[in-house]
Amino acid sequence: MPLFRHQPTGKPGEWYYCLKHQKVEEGPECAAKDRLGPYATREEAQNALEIAAERNREWRTDPAWNDDRPEDDRS
Repeated sequence: MPLFRHQPTGKPGEWYYCLKHQKVEEGPECAAKDRLGPYATREEAQNALEIAAERNREWRTDPAWNDDRPEDDRS
């Protein structure tokens, strides 16, 4: 028996997208490191990958975070 057991964080009414199982979950099912969220609705959680991709696009094109160096040279 492991010394420390995995205790998921979250609560009922919060929706997550589990990257490990590729499914929507309500409340604490999987470890936080494997989830995106929380989202307000099941539908939002179902679109988690698209939401994350859009946020990444916005971040990459945000003038406050974008400079003239190629992406490969950024550290």
